Amino acid sequence: MADVQQILEQYWAYPTFRPLQREIIDSVLSGRDTVALLPTGGGKSLTYQVPALALPGVTIVITPLIALMKDQVDALRRRRINAVAIHSAMSAREIDIALDNCVYGDVKLLYIAPERIDTRIFHARVRKMEVSLVAVDEAHCISEWGYDFRPAYLKISRLREWLPDTPFLAVTATATALVLEDITRHLKLDEPRIYRGSFARPNIRFVVRRCENKLDQMLRIIRGVGGSGIVYARTRKATEDLAAQLQAEGVRADFYHAGLGFRLRAAKQEAWLRDEVQVMVATNAFGMGIDKADVRFVVHDQIPASLEAYYQEAGRAGRDGAPSYAVLLYNEMDSMAARRRIETEYPPLETVKKVYEAIFNYLQIPIGGGRETVHDFDLSDFSTRFKFYSLTAFNAIKLLELNGYMTLTDLLDNPTRIMFRMSREELYRLQVDRTDLDSFLRILLRLYTGLFTEFVVVDEAYIARMSGYTERRVSELLYQLSVMHVIRYIPRRSSPLLILQEERLPIEDVVIAPATYHRRREMEELRSAAMVEYAENDSQCRSVFLREYFDEQEPEPCGVCDVCLSRRREDMYRSSDAYGAMRQELLQVLTSQPQGRSMTLRALMAAVPGRPMMVLTQLRRLLAEGKARQLPDGGLVAE
Repeated sequence: MADVQQILEQYWAYPTFRPLQREIIDSVLSGRDTVALLPTGGGKSLTYQVPALALPGVTIVITPLIALMKDQVDALRRRRINAVAIHSAMSAREIDIALDNCVYGDVKLLYIAPERIDTRIFHARVRKMEVSLVAVDEAHCISEWGYDFRPAYLKISRLREWLPDTPFLAVTATATALVLEDITRHLKLDEPRIYRGSFARPNIRFVVRRCENKLDQMLRIIRGVGGSGIVYARTRKATEDLAAQLQAEGVRADFYHAGLGFRLRAAKQEAWLRDEVQVMVATNAFGMGIDKADVRFVVHDQIPASLEAYYQEAGRAGRDGAPSYAVLLYNEMDSMAARRRIETEYPPLETVKKVYEAIFNYLQIPIGGGRETVHDFDLSDFSTRFKFYSLTAFNAIKLLELNGYMTLTDLLDNPTRIMFRMSREELYRLQVDRTDLDSFLRILLRLYTGLFTEFVVVDEAYIARMSGYTERRVSELLYQLSVMHVIRYIPRRSSPLLILQEERLPIEDVVIAPATYHRRREMEELRSAAMVEYAENDSQCRSVFLREYFDEQEPEPCGVCDVCLSRRREDMYRSSDAYGAMRQELLQVLTSQPQGRSMTLRALMAAVPGRPMMVLTQLRRLLAEGKARQLPDGGLVAE
């Protein structure tokens, strides 16, 4: 067995492991079932990637997101580690080749979605593989108590039956004690060792800012903190609007959401990683798996659905250990929006069934058909055609997904595929007759194999580079060959995929389990209430609040969050020099404003927490002493 320290240095160039990583890896290498609860930024992926290289055979990694799967495989290949992923956007032939490489080749990590376990081809091939480890990423998805329950995760226990002697590693960033119990039970783990990292992030200052004008607060944070940051918004439109507003204020900002094509998302992400973009305004589609250590601030424009989601997103700040900020912008409208969100996410069951029936009509699939098929799915077109509000349709599909009927993926880039319709002899005659096409056809035949027997993925940019044509000309030639019936041509497209797990049922036979509707809604309401309580809390240390939520025992106050600092100020103001200290702080805040800019009274009160009457008293004294001045428009400046 290879030395894990040597593997870490050779492939990742890290001199040492992070806390608990080595202990988790040693447990896995000893053959023990293991559960690793490491907060965001704790280096979860290394706990299975390093053992994969130390052990013989292949490590199977189960993860719920195709985008994250692709990102990790690409990152491993850049480190010269042989990794593959199989997912619904691939052809049957591509999946077949990938699985063959795992059986007969030297693949070290195989990434799959949990739905893949239930397929016949995977079942047949996994028995032939030398599987040394099964790693379950985002393991909280297996628990109904978790904030992101996925029914497909319940199928993972079948791997335990097929691979009884293979150790399992379950990793997650956010899990309460109830969720950990569910993980152990559903995965059928055998007396697992449980490693639980602390949720303390001493370098992150957790702050809640109650404000009406969130853009002003956001700009103060961006300009005051500096460096790279993320702003999370709830909707795709909000990301675009906020990014435009920040750009208008001179901030190098861009937006990111799942509605963008894969290539565009990758380009935006890369620009942010290279610091060409300072602030990425994004939905929660952004951030998972991103390896950027120097994020100085994470701002939430609205409250997330749960503390689990908030902690995971906020934890993307300060992975390098340097001082960083996690700021939640909050006002009374947010708690009302949280209640409306839950109403929207759980449409009436009658509506869910209508969406089910409409989907099969849209796809023109009769009763009894459609099982294990994959379809391009335009949610906007579907909703317009059948007169559903698109968000209602989306949430109905998510409820159908929870009940095992179908899965809707994020937007995926599906590459161009071609296949010759002619035999080799017919093609040769065409090349003789059409000398203008001969050169291009020769290039296709030289660059790709299997074109006469199956659809083959081709890359227009690669063909252009090898042929001297422009990429646009390559696309034109492929289209021309398609019109001439020389090739079957499926052009590159970006679209979500709808994967049907079961055949179409009569509408009266469609059942939505109470656990996925009523009980799940109750859990959502409890999580939402906890998130609102965190936002409105002004007496308990933010870090203590979060760590107690995740069942840490007797955590110590952080001393740097807004609540701790407010307490410290209150203690200072009770001392003999309290009034002088407050006057000094008021002056310091006013003086720190950019030249020519004033502060409103509301902004000044927010910046210097304390008893309002005390703040106003000291401000009046500063004005009377001529150390501060109020402008005609009401703005305050230091003299």
